[in-house]
Amino acid sequence: MLELIKAGGWVMWPILLASVIAMAIVVERFWSLQRKRVAPDNLVAQVWQWLRSGKLDEQRLSALRAGSPLGQVLAAGLVNRRHERYVIRESIEEAGRLVVFELERYLNTLGTIAAVSPLLGLLGTVFGMIQMFGALKDAGAGDPAELAGGIGQALITTAAGLLVAIPALYFYRYFRGRVEALVITMEQESIKLVEVLQGEREQEAQSGKPAA
Repeated sequence: MLELIKAGGWVMWPILLASVIAMAIVVERFWSLQRKRVAPDNLVAQVWQWLRSGKLDEQRLSALRAGSPLGQVLAAGLVNRRHERYVIRESIEEAGRLVVFELERYLNTLGTIAAVSPLLGLLGTVFGMIQMFGALKDAGAGDPAELAGGIGQALITTAAGLLVAIPALYFYRYFRGRVEALVITMEQESIKLVEVLQGEREQEAQSGKPAA
């Protein structure tokens, strides 16, 4: 492996750095974008139970906000549950924009690596060809080692750039789709919360007693 890196020239080092960064992002995003970490099941049902039993206090709101991205969105709506429906929706949408930004963290970097790595490989190819033609100019075609060195650098850097770019592009697309699916799930759960809060307000209006 070390011999291949040396044969590829200095262009191999930024390609290797890009591969390490891409791998770190992929591992981190796999961990962070788990469904159970982003949008735990039955969270709205738990909130509804707290509302019914009058146990929704500041401590539970803080725990809800810190527990998951979906909890952060729901907590934004619950803080404004005494306000009109449109105020609740706006607070949820504002919190949702911040959550989506967090879910998409590092994806632009991964996409950039997918786009730049083949260009780095192409740059190495150009340098390899320059080396090869320089050897032809200086020594003619009588030194196969010089020619092989230039051709080898060209092929190695091209292959290395593609080996980094292809999986980086795949995981970039995969994580974008995953984020979109999680956002849809959070939107559906948020709508459920708005309906729950609306139902609480209607019960409050009918009974004449403030809801929890």
